[in-house]
Amino acid sequence: MNAAKRRAIFARLQAANPSPTTELEYDTPFQLLIAVLLSAQATDKSVNLATRKFFPAHGTPEGMLALGEEGLAEYIKTIGLYRTKAKNAIATCRLLIERHGGQVPQTREELEALPGVGRKTANVVLNTAFGQPTMAVDTHIFRVSNRTGIAPGKNVLEVELRLEKLVPPEYRQDAHHWLILHGRYICVARKPKCPQCGIADLCEYKAKTLSA
Repeated sequence: MNAAKRRAIFARLQAANPSPTTELEYDTPFQLLIAVLLSAQATDKSVNLATRKFFPAHGTPEGMLALGEEGLAEYIKTIGLYRTKAKNAIATCRLLIERHGGQVPQTREELEALPGVGRKTANVVLNTAFGQPTMAVDTHIFRVSNRTGIAPGKNVLEVELRLEKLVPPEYRQDAHHWLILHGRYICVARKPKCPQCGIADLCEYKAKTLSA
């Protein structure tokens, strides 16, 4: 895909949604970190349903640590892998207090040193909480990047690095939100909704669907 076509795609995505953001609900960088940690292999909707129950009273590292692993597990047992996530979240709270004064660090290296926090989670927090132009590549972004031809790659890291290089600078801050939402609602896995797609004429996917 050439640069002009890529720029046109992001211009249209921006026009359709000028201020995209995560669908996870949070009030602080810490709450976003916990929500993203809980969202692995789970829907944002299921995470929001759970965090609404404990963020108001326990939405700080100290508050969540006071809950303990078992206490947190009770709140998040409707989410997949909840025991592992509870263990990691409580351990993360402890490290945030011990190493970072209860604050969420603003570098990928420090974030990835926290239990249960991988590169994608770190990138979401850096982008959404701290305004860094990172690319948090999930299955949706991986699919859209490859299907459309925006930034094809064999694995998520390859796609991430290509997006960082190829997305025009003025669109980098919001690019991963546009691509996630596009993959979640339009360029879906089984049967992409090409007739409803605002970038279908620019997309290089050869197997476009003719009907919704």
